[in-house]
Amino acid sequence: MPFADELIGAQTVRALAAALRTVSPGASLIRLDAAETALAPLALRQRSDLIRDALLADLPGDYPSFARTVRAAAAESPSFTGWLIWPVTSAVAAKAIGEGGVEAFDDALALLAELTPRLTSEFALRALLVTDLGRALAAIGPWTRSESADVRRLASEGTRPLLPWAVRVPGILAEPEATLPILDALYRDESEYVRRSVANHLNDISRRDPELAVVTARTWMAAPDDNTARVVRHGLRTLVKQGHPGALELLGFTSAHLDVTGPLLTAETVAIGETLSFTGSVRNLGQEPARLVIDYVVHHRKANGTLTGKTFKLTTRTVEPGETYELSREHSFRVLTTRRYHPGQHAVELQINGVRSGRAEFALVAGEG
Repeated sequence: MPFADELIGAQTVRALAAALRTVSPGASLIRLDAAETALAPLALRQRSDLIRDALLADLPGDYPSFARTVRAAAAESPSFTGWLIWPVTSAVAAKAIGEGGVEAFDDALALLAELTPRLTSEFALRALLVTDLGRALAAIGPWTRSESADVRRLASEGTRPLLPWAVRVPGILAEPEATLPILDALYRDESEYVRRSVANHLNDISRRDPELAVVTARTWMAAPDDNTARVVRHGLRTLVKQGHPGALELLGFTSAHLDVTGPLLTAETVAIGETLSFTGSVRNLGQEPARLVIDYVVHHRKANGTLTGKTFKLTTRTVEPGETYELSREHSFRVLTTRRYHPGQHAVELQINGVRSGRAEFALVAGEG
């Protein structure tokens, strides 16, 4: 992923200022110009917020005036696109909320839909959802019938319960079923871009209400198109890793009569920065083909000495009666910014159709240097 300054940097501020001066030559963009040199120490979202606040300070007046300026810049400036849209849409939402009134609120929603093809309005949409969830969802519903795939995706992505980088919407967290009409309208969308958002939204729901996610997916599978099975698989991926019985059954991963060997480790000690190698086998002892989702769980040592498991995907396959599937995997302990490793005893298990077996322990030790 690019660095923050490659997404929202000085060039973003300059492009936005140029677009605004094109449509408002007399505008005094003091705060926006100053933002150009203030971005360096900030993270990506903080950069967006800084530019948002600069816009609100430099373009005083009521919401209608602010919205006219934004629409004019969008119409007349080819550079009014890309990552500058994030702070612009955030400013639109903040201006409407600050002014109050249903006219500004409704127009802000419409303006976000107009701007979303230029990047995405999903982050700005959250503020409006927090302010008046019912009114916002009523306006978002018709977006599912938009001719624009970007607008249809905004309906799903902007209302996700656990949208990355975005503020949480308490009403959606408390009642995840509130967004189901949007997903029901879009799970068979012609655009893969939209369907993937629907699947990620369903996965978010599964983290809050597993049973609701499974029931929803089962309803979709009763009225599928050629892409529905893929949407459901992606949407239930977290529940599959967790071994949720309903999700596994819906996807065809039923109980099977198996003989599982392993995991067999190639070494009992692994240094941080190196890889753990292991093998195993799964033999189908039943009389019917066995559809299997095969994962493995690494139990990482925490700072307090306890272990916490994280599931990793290995493979999905069908094993015929009497057939033995031989498996092998190398798991990296390369240092990442998202995970800190603690030396000490660790463990690895296989997980097949949600059932764990064959726990093998190993020692993780500090690497050289």
